[in-house]
Amino acid sequence: MELSIQLYNLIRVIPWYHIVIELLLLVWVLWFLFHRSYNPKELQTFKENEENELIGKWTPEPLVADVSKDDPALRPRIVESKATKYVTVDGRRGLNLASHNYLGLVGDERLERRAVDAVRHYGVGSCGPRGFYGTVDIHLDLEEKLAEFMSMEEAVVYSYGFSTVASAIPAYAKRSDVIYVDEKANFAIQKGVDASRSTALYFKHNDVEDLERILEEEAERELRNSKKKQRNRRKFLVVEGIYMNTGQICPLPELVALAKKYKLRIFVDESISFGSLGSHGKGVTEYFGVPIDDIDLIMGSMEWAMASIGGFCIGSSFVIEHQRLSGLGYCFSASLPPLLAAAAICSLDVMGSTPALFASLRDCCRAVHRALGRLEGLRVGGDPDSPVKHLYLRDPPGGAEQQLAMLGRVVHHCSLNGVVLTVAAYLHSVEKFPPKPSIRVAVNRTLTEHEIQTAAEVIKQAYIQSA
Repeated sequence: MELSIQLYNLIRVIPWYHIVIELLLLVWVLWFLFHRSYNPKELQTFKENEENELIGKWTPEPLVADVSKDDPALRPRIVESKATKYVTVDGRRGLNLASHNYLGLVGDERLERRAVDAVRHYGVGSCGPRGFYGTVDIHLDLEEKLAEFMSMEEAVVYSYGFSTVASAIPAYAKRSDVIYVDEKANFAIQKGVDASRSTALYFKHNDVEDLERILEEEAERELRNSKKKQRNRRKFLVVEGIYMNTGQICPLPELVALAKKYKLRIFVDESISFGSLGSHGKGVTEYFGVPIDDIDLIMGSMEWAMASIGGFCIGSSFVIEHQRLSGLGYCFSASLPPLLAAAAICSLDVMGSTPALFASLRDCCRAVHRALGRLEGLRVGGDPDSPVKHLYLRDPPGGAEQQLAMLGRVVHHCSLNGVVLTVAAYLHSVEKFPPKPSIRVAVNRTLTEHEIQTAAEVIKQAYIQSA
């Protein structure tokens, strides 16, 4: 009786429209639970002969699309030795101008001994992401060494170079942000920009004036926009120290000036420039004398000059710690095998104790550039100080397929005559701005003048034979 009185008094206090709304919600929930989205009686049924007829007409799609008989994937080149200055490919030994072994550390006995010792101590792998029992003490040593080498507060190590760049960008840039990107940026940067879901604005390759024009247009558009959220969105500038697709060095001082003027956060991918530019190999910031504090985030790969595997990001503690929770390639990938971390530490030790490596590499890069610049029928692209060069056809025949076929013949002729090269490969169907067909040349600091001239002569004869 007392409970009934209390319930009656409660109902009297509650406004009548609350009761109506709650009753309607109750009716909707009951309808949602018991209502069928279809009527079983209305389902179309087929007789056995009709089913067999439909099955007979059905043609399944192939799991893999048809490819051309000339597709390079059908003719893989098999490496049968260490990828040092000389390498054996398909049973033929040749001068290696295809591997990105800029400092000649592949095959270095010091790195190999350190890696072997790490295998004996740690085993082959960690078998887990960094946050789930995948962090080994040698990972922390490598991160400390990287930060010390670059004179920055902190570093974070990834297990794969591509995922480093593709994970670092979306860790900071989000849907409401704007990213300004060089149109010749590598594929990892493109995937990182896509993953961020930010508005991507591409400017002409290494064209500071075109970038400023786009920045001015965007600033005017924001002033006209009445939405405060649009006016105050974050802006990022993503560039490469040395562009893999062109071999050109970015004009970093001008880019930093624009970043300060328009309040941009600047990210630099130093995968190629790290260990190849600057008097101590510290990359494009040292090369131009730009204070490293002016760069918000430096990304890089250990798969080129350092002769290991994996990638890293370097910056302030605030920036780096954010990646340990937001970098997908860090959080969800198995950590770097300890043997490769040991090899990377050894590479840093060699780079720090032997600054003459970088002067030697610079001289080699310039010598190769001069030799390739004298070739008839082929044009060399890239900066003289860059260890990555591109050879383009001066008078390209027809479309891209014909150019690729001709460059492939040049590469094949070179391989038969003791020079190992490769045609630059791209995913043309998904690249934002597919680069022109070219032969990519990677410089090794241990090349001699005689080897450079011999390689240039072989390439010259290969072009004449293939034209």
